[in-house]
Amino acid sequence: MKFNVFENSLQKNLHQRIYLPFKKPFSQKTHSKYIQTATIISENPESTTNLNVTHDSNFYFTPTSIRYSKLLSQCTISKSVNLGKEIHAHLIRFGLLKDPKNKNNLINFYAKLQFFLYARKLVDESPEPDLVSWSALISGYAQNGLGEEAALAFQKMHLLGLKCNEFTFPSVLKACTSKKDLFLGLQVHGIVVVTGFESDEFVANSLVVMYAKCGNFIDSRRLFDAIPERSVVSWNSLFSCYVHCDFLEEAVCFFKEMVLSGIRPNEFSLSSMINACAGSGDSLLGRKIHGYSIKLGYDWDMFSVNALVDMYAKVGNLEDAVAVFKDIEHPDIVSWNAVIAGCVLHEHNDWALKLFQQMKSSEINPNMFTYTSALKACAGMELKELGRQLHCSLIKMDIKSDPIVGVGLVDMYAKCGSTDEARMIFHLMPEKNLIAWNTVISGHLQNGEDMEAASLFPWMYREGVGFDQTTLSTVLKSVASFQAIGVCKQVHALSVKTAFESDDYIVNSLIDAYGKCGHVEDAVKIFKESSAVDLVAFTSMITAYAQFGLGEEALKLYLEMQDREINPDSFVCSSLLNACANLSAYEQGKQVHVHIIKFGFMSDTFAGNSLVNMYAKCGSIDDADRAFSEIPDRGIVSWSAMIGGLAQHGRGKEALQMFGQMLEDGVLPNHITLVSVLCACNHAGLVAEAKHHFESMEKKFGIQPMQEHYACMIDILGRAGKFQEAMELVDTMPFQANASVWGALLGAARIYKNVEVGQHAAEMLFAIEPQKSSTHVLLSNIYASAGMWDNVAKVRRFMKDNKLKKEPGMSWIEVKDKVYTFTVGDRSHARSKEIYAKLDEVSDLLNKAGYVPMVETDLHDVEESEKEQLLCHHSEKLAVAFGLIATPLGATIRVKKNLRICVDCHTSFEFISKIVSREIIVRDVNRFHHFRNGSCSCGGYW
Repeated sequence: MKFNVFENSLQKNLHQRIYLPFKKPFSQKTHSKYIQTATIISENPESTTNLNVTHDSNFYFTPTSIRYSKLLSQCTISKSVNLGKEIHAHLIRFGLLKDPKNKNNLINFYAKLQFFLYARKLVDESPEPDLVSWSALISGYAQNGLGEEAALAFQKMHLLGLKCNEFTFPSVLKACTSKKDLFLGLQVHGIVVVTGFESDEFVANSLVVMYAKCGNFIDSRRLFDAIPERSVVSWNSLFSCYVHCDFLEEAVCFFKEMVLSGIRPNEFSLSSMINACAGSGDSLLGRKIHGYSIKLGYDWDMFSVNALVDMYAKVGNLEDAVAVFKDIEHPDIVSWNAVIAGCVLHEHNDWALKLFQQMKSSEINPNMFTYTSALKACAGMELKELGRQLHCSLIKMDIKSDPIVGVGLVDMYAKCGSTDEARMIFHLMPEKNLIAWNTVISGHLQNGEDMEAASLFPWMYREGVGFDQTTLSTVLKSVASFQAIGVCKQVHALSVKTAFESDDYIVNSLIDAYGKCGHVEDAVKIFKESSAVDLVAFTSMITAYAQFGLGEEALKLYLEMQDREINPDSFVCSSLLNACANLSAYEQGKQVHVHIIKFGFMSDTFAGNSLVNMYAKCGSIDDADRAFSEIPDRGIVSWSAMIGGLAQHGRGKEALQMFGQMLEDGVLPNHITLVSVLCACNHAGLVAEAKHHFESMEKKFGIQPMQEHYACMIDILGRAGKFQEAMELVDTMPFQANASVWGALLGAARIYKNVEVGQHAAEMLFAIEPQKSSTHVLLSNIYASAGMWDNVAKVRRFMKDNKLKKEPGMSWIEVKDKVYTFTVGDRSHARSKEIYAKLDEVSDLLNKAGYVPMVETDLHDVEESEKEQLLCHHSEKLAVAFGLIATPLGATIRVKKNLRICVDCHTSFEFISKIVSREIIVRDVNRFHHFRNGSCSCGGYW
């Protein structure tokens, strides 16, 4: 059989091969008395053979009973290259290379020690190289992973007409395996059959391995079944292949079949099974195999005990891993690496570093794998200085070209917050593979450097490194953070082009990115087109709905998720609570609370914080307080949510007391907490307290006031009528005032009908937000309250000409798990007749109670009777009337409004709460109003 496919490339390869010339190790004028191989004996004390060659000026060297074969074998074992070359020199000098046995021994020596140029030169210089020469060369290539060279040598040997034997075939098949060259393997198999070696167990085992590792498990099993007498070696060959290819259950089945057939496992069988248990995470079977190894007396075997340490560590049973490790009398580098890597894998980084120190104290020196695990431990604990020390040790070891260590250093510095050093290490890496790029991009993302993370991707793409789902997902996360929708769409297009769009990981990242960029429709499209929607996809979609005010869609999607029997996690529940908070859907929020209890998320801080926020925004500050008290580990987010909730409900003094309690508990505030503190002072009219906290922010807590803090303080001063102080504060701000600052001043000017301040604030807002209609409306209201109707007309004419429409007043109320929406004069509701009848009924009761419509608050230039009609049909009044007819007697009515509640509605609700003996809670754009027994929690300050 000839290999015509490879013949041309083979001849070309042989002609182009360049060989190194042999150097003469001895001069012709050597005057040594004796040349002995004492070094060989010292390296291998069991050897008793010396190379004794006497030299004198009166006679030539003469060999005497030299056992060159044994000497070369000892040189191969001890890797004594120079001594082997000396023997080679002796063989040349005394003309003994003509003996094929000596030449074959030399070829074997050079091939095993990877001096392939010398080995191949010896083969090619032989007048008639025999099968042993070629077998030694092919074996050397195959054992050192040079499958291509082994295959070419085999083809050359075959072309010369030499037939393989049971020793050559396994080496050739091993080369096919390393290359995963099934086509060549099939041709070699044909030669095996023709030459009659198929029944040889050693050759058959090699065929079984070759077919399995090339992915042809059917033929592999067929050949295995055809072996007439299968020994433990044959079985090991079979199930080790299955373990290698991650067919772990099948490997275990074969092991059980072997034991049932009466074949006793050896240490290699047990090690393969232990590796299978490690891969599948089956700790129970791993324990059984451990017991079996003790029973069979293999608990002393280093290969087996190292596999046990690795298995216990990977399945998370670190105590057993350490116990097995401690029983090893003399642990080697593999033992140490297994137990240290296991600790790092399960985030017991402190254990890993302690073991690393113990290893350094022993006689075992760490290698690259040890240092990589230690770097991961430093990254997990953010121990940058220790990481630097490891880096110094690695520099001394000269590991510049090791990509694994380079990635470990990049990851360590990035997770310790030193992205500059991470980038420096990255740039110094001679070969930047995909893992290195992914690590440096992820490092920027972890440190909040989203722009830098995204900008690396085009560079990586130009370098031709390629990318995978990890790259695309990381880039999409960074894009979502700074809401670069254009880049998001480009990455989406690239994922479609490269067929990554069907990957679940990418689908979820795209949904999340589009959602956070505000393109909810695109997120919905991807979600609906995905074939396998999982919990992560539902979480991303529900979060997107909740973030952009589509709470009803979020709650509907949760129902669909339940229909698919997908259990929620704490993140889904938190997003649902945020949706309920935005809708003021108190009853549905309580149902989500029940699910949190049902699925055991009450100990989750994230879910607990969302509960506090939901109850506070749904008007039940008492429920919020209870949820707050149940959070096991209250951090700054928990405290800020509760303080902010109390502030929104007008319980300013309680909010300040809670702030003091937070400081006593040792929790330092952030800028959000201090905004909540100032809001608490604002809603309670605590001007002096607000000044104190504002002025002590930087001095006491090291937090410089931001725009939000200035806006709160200016609003406080404006509402107190201190316009001079407010304007002075605006002038002394260290940065340009933004819309929230001027908006606060404009709102205060409206309350006090201060036309001059209102005009100035409005002019500044026109420059910042020219298309925002609310500024024009507020200015118009200021003019109207001052009777400046010409100015009112000018503002309205401007709004009409520029197509600026006033935001319509809207109110929402939740009844029986459904949210109803009302606008002023709305008659679209199915029960409109009942609602308006209830309004008429309530109006009569209000008139009898002494209520007088506050028509002066309606700034429309119309007749007084028409103003009364407009006031009576405000959206919040319609919502309250619906609540009166649709909820049980005595039940609390909860209403949300998108604008600030008007003075007339506020006054009428005070009367209504007393007349019907109900609590009415209104959440407007600014705060909560609790109407009870004829009064409001705001004390008339809003």
